[in-house]
This record gives sequence, structure tokens and C-alpha cells, in this order.
Amino acid sequence: MSHKAVEKLFYHLDNRREAAAFSIEDRSATFGEIDEAGRRYAAGLRALGVQKGDRVVSILESSLTLVEVLVGHHRTGVIHVPVNTRYRRKEIGHIIADAEPSVVVVGAEMEARSIVGELELPESVRAVIVVGDTSEASRSANEVRIEEFVEDEPLRELPELNDKAPALFIYTSGTTGPSKGVVHTFNSLVSGIDRLTDHWRWTTDDTLVLALPLFHVHGLCIGVHGTLIRGNQTEIHERFDAEEVARAVGAGGTIFMGVPTMHTRLVEVMENDASLADAMSKARLITSGSAALRPDIFERYEELTGHRILERYGMSETMLTISNAYDTERRRGSVGRAVPGTEIRIVDEEGQEVGPGEVGGVQVRGPSVMEGYWRLPKKTAEAFTSDGFFRTGDVARRDDEGFIYIAGRRSVDIIKSGGFKISAREIEEVLRQCEEVRDVGVVGIPDEEWGQRIACAVVPRPGVEKSSEEWLVVLHAVAKDELADYKLPREVGVYTDGLPRNALGKVQKHRIIEDLSER
Repeated sequence: MSHKAVEKLFYHLDNRREAAAFSIEDRSATFGEIDEAGRRYAAGLRALGVQKGDRVVSILESSLTLVEVLVGHHRTGVIHVPVNTRYRRKEIGHIIADAEPSVVVVGAEMEARSIVGELELPESVRAVIVVGDTSEASRSANEVRIEEFVEDEPLRELPELNDKAPALFIYTSGTTGPSKGVVHTFNSLVSGIDRLTDHWRWTTDDTLVLALPLFHVHGLCIGVHGTLIRGNQTEIHERFDAEEVARAVGAGGTIFMGVPTMHTRLVEVMENDASLADAMSKARLITSGSAALRPDIFERYEELTGHRILERYGMSETMLTISNAYDTERRRGSVGRAVPGTEIRIVDEEGQEVGPGEVGGVQVRGPSVMEGYWRLPKKTAEAFTSDGFFRTGDVARRDDEGFIYIAGRRSVDIIKSGGFKISAREIEEVLRQCEEVRDVGVVGIPDEEWGQRIACAVVPRPGVEKSSEEWLVVLHAVAKDELADYKLPREVGVYTDGLPRNALGKVQKHRIIEDLSER
């Protein structure tokens, strides 16, 4: 029986073993070297009793080790569960409890390691594998260094893998309640990225400069999986530095993918140093995603480099389903048309398709759409229409020529800031733990650089008097150990008379947004 997705994923690992694959700083590895390291790690999993279908939570900074761990998981049918490295106790604890992994892999110097060590882990967890330098004295009872875990001999007897088998859980940002595990099979993962990278004309001659974090669809799926599928070279950067990225492109990078905040910073450095603009102009393809790109940045980028940035649209549940094509017109503000093999429709509240220029809900159907939410059959059923379209929750319009323009989210409780989707409700739950807070409402305020910045309206308890600046310090102290730093509020408005509400008692967040925007 042919398993085309699995074969595509492993083709270059099997057949181009001497070809350069990934590099980071002064380390580099061929496809064969990545595969051998992945198989030695997989042998360690096998010795521990980890089986096909088990989950492994990965909390790692960008590195070659992360790629090797990923390959080891895929080779053995173990489900890779990446976790945002900026997550803290509440978020990490929820994912580990929900996924019930057999193993947790975490960086030695990361705060997440301390968090994992303090959590009451599920009985399913057999070991915590620590990556990086760690002393014997600092290790807890269930920790093992990865150097001690991997076997000397690579695993050769690999299980047979089915395209329909789950390969990846990506946990949502928790924008509509607790974060949900999105289940992607080998087929939905590979077909989505294969079609997109083909749409962008990726080849083995390309070099991707990858400065995105490797825990979500943008960096992990397009960047790392795209490289495994297409056989190009990828230069991984541990973190984004605009000048370093520009120099890397000028030194031979042909593709750069970024989020709007990255492109804003690149424009700033290119305006100050013409040589950096010249370096970026040498790229073959520059893309932007995860949030809307400001029109002025789109235009200034073209002025400085000659590049019209290619925008696209996708989400954890669907992979990348709308994109401008490499060799056709790119319109400012448009994410393009449906990626080949994907169906997109824009519908009104009754589910009827709307005409050109009309705004409606975006629905998606195609092979890259998720299998469902992990252990949430009701949520999964609610997410799909009776004819199999996934309800994205985003709204958009289509012009007369089929170009799609994303208008935003239906819910004001979803904030898009710096390329992240953030749940206002999740932040509110944490901030309400503050004993001095009677009520709180979190909103996104329009911001030219970040898309939206997080602000909150605070109702103090009787007798509590603080300035907005003092409240900001207090709320950060409450939330810093519970939430990632990008979820912390940037400004506070004090509402001593209570939050604005309608006749039914519902908080009128649009009024909070208007009010805080004017302050």
C-alpha cells in the first residue's frame, strides 16, 4: 500500500542523504545526519517503551536538536506536540495534562524546565528529557540528559506508517476557551505544506533564512517541514535580528518568511543602512503572515528592495489555505486566492455565499484541514458545516477577480498582536486573581506596529486607589508567572464606576476600545 504523504516527508532523508539540510550558527547537518540523529533518539524512545501514537511534548528553542527530535518522532509515528517557548505555568500545565504525553522534552536553561519540574505530571509521563548543559545536582528524579537518552545505534526497524495516522498536535492560542489540541495526520500536514511550497516554487536550489520560532504552523510546518518536503537548505536563527537576517539573505538566502513586526523592523534598519536594503533585494521570495501587513510597510518594502511581499492566510486547524501565487500579481492588503486543492467560501450568518465586495465568514474545505480537536468530539462537530467546511471564525471579502481580503475576527475577544492570536478571556481569568481587582475587561487597541496592543479596563475593589501606571505594575506581577510576556497588558484604564454594560449586563468592549484609544 502506498503512503504518499509519508513518502514525500521522508524522500530527501532517504534519497539525498549527503545534501546540505539545516544549519544554525557554526553547526550544520545534511539530511542523512539529521536522520541518523533522529533515529538514535528514536531508539531511546523505543527502549523507554514509547509506542506509535504516543505523544511527546517538545518545549525547545530553535536548534538542530529540535529538528532531530521532530524527525525521530515522525520516523516512529510518535505524535509531536510543540509548545510555545514563552508559555508559563498555566499554559504548559494545561497542555501536558490534556495531551497526556509519554515524554516531555525541554531545554536545560529554560524557565519551562522549572515549571515542568514543579507540575504534578500525568501518570503517562515516563521521563523528562533535558536538552543542554545541566549539572548532576540540578536534575530531578525523572529527568535524563538527552546525551544519556539517545542510543549508540540508530533505530533501523521502523514501524509502518499510514497517511491517516496522527503526526502532529498543535495547540490553539486559547482564543475561544481553553487551548485545544489540533490533530493533524501525516496527510493533512504534508499535503498542506506540499501544495503551498509548490505554489511558491520552492526547489532544492533554495536557501530559507528561518528566524521564526519553531512551535507553530509558520515556522515549524512551513519552515522545517517545507524543507524536509522540498529538499532545500535552511539557515535557522535562534531569534530574529533584522540586521543579521538581511545579511544572511545577502549572503545567499533566497527565501525569507516573516510576520508584520519583523518586516516593520526590517524597514527601519534598511532605511538607516542602504546596504541592508540591497542585501534583502537579492532574495527570490519574501512572505508575510500571521497578521495583516500594514499597507505603508508593503509599499515601503517595495521601494527599498523592489519586492512586493507575498501575503498568505492560514491557521492551526487548516494549515495554509489562501495565498498569493509566486508568479502572479500581488495586491496590497490581499492574501490572494485559494491554494490549489483547497475550497474557500465566504458566507453570511445563514451560511449562504455572499457576492464580491461583501464581508462574510471564511470557511475552508480541503486535504490540509485538521482531523479534529483532541478528545473534543462536540467541539470538532461544531467547527464543521454539514458539508464538511471548517468554520474559521475569520471574516473577509472577495473582489471581482477572486482576491481575498481578511477583515478580522468575529469576536472582539480575540486579539492579534505581533503575529500572535491572544485570548482576552484567558488574560481576564488570570488578572481577576488579583485581590485588589473587582472586575476587569481586556481588549486590543489598534497599533501601527503590533497590529493591536493589549489594554485592560480595571474596576478596583472599594478603597483601592492606584494610578494607571501603578495598576500596570500590580497586574504584571500577578500575571507574569501564569502567562507568556506577550499576553501582558501594555496599558490600563481605571473604571471606578464599573465596566460599561448593555441592558442585559454584557460588557460593551467596543466602548472600552474607543475610550482607551482616545486616552
